[in-house]
Amino acid sequence: MIRIKNEKQIEGIRKSCKALARLYREIVPAVKEGVTTGEIDDLCVAFIKKIGGVPAWYSQKFPGAACISVNNEVIHGIPSRSRVIKNGDLVSLDIGIDLGGYISDSAVTVPVGDITPRDAELLETTKRCLDAGIAACVKGNRIGDISRAVYDVAVSKGFGVVYEYCGHGVGLSVHEDPQIPNVPERGPNPRIVGGMVLAIEPMINAGTGDVDLLDDGWTVVTADGRNSCHMEHTVAVFPDHTEVLTMLNPGED
Repeated sequence: MIRIKNEKQIEGIRKSCKALARLYREIVPAVKEGVTTGEIDDLCVAFIKKIGGVPAWYSQKFPGAACISVNNEVIHGIPSRSRVIKNGDLVSLDIGIDLGGYISDSAVTVPVGDITPRDAELLETTKRCLDAGIAACVKGNRIGDISRAVYDVAVSKGFGVVYEYCGHGVGLSVHEDPQIPNVPERGPNPRIVGGMVLAIEPMINAGTGDVDLLDDGWTVVTADGRNSCHMEHTVAVFPDHTEVLTMLNPGED
């Protein structure tokens, strides 16, 4: 069942999302050569504790405040003090905050040092996929319009689109209906209506869209070992516009 949020709920989710945007502003500069993914996770824990929140992934029994996925890891990479970030890495951060029962969710892939031209194109294309998905997320469209928008941008550049994992509703729980695939598919295709809060999250691979799950039960990797990129925003749908909640507007502290 799709949970339509009221004005009070959206305001609570917005507050959580703005806090998450500030967290990214603080930690992205720390993602650099020589730092461990465990140290990045420590920064996330400290920030979330400081604002009175709880890492949202803890409710899912994930062993970290942030999913930190490097290079061919698509999603759900486990932070580790033995995993050292290197020059040329693509580091994907996927973080959620539970702030007073309101859940935020967003992801960004950070390039470290000198990345390859193809990885730079992968980053830019994934950003364009996210922008296209958000542009299609307006009242009156359908969820499949988001999927089509993401997919068309990615395949136009020869990249693979992950189909086994997808975006979703969010706000009062970590994962809510509806599912938001990044590939057009048959199945439920609900109309987008005011009051929906959705996490749109393209997962785009340099090669195949096929993925594998590692033995740790969490980390998802590309099936061909090539690099992946993950970007995500939480958005709220209103009758006359769609607001990107996990983005700080000019002048917002």
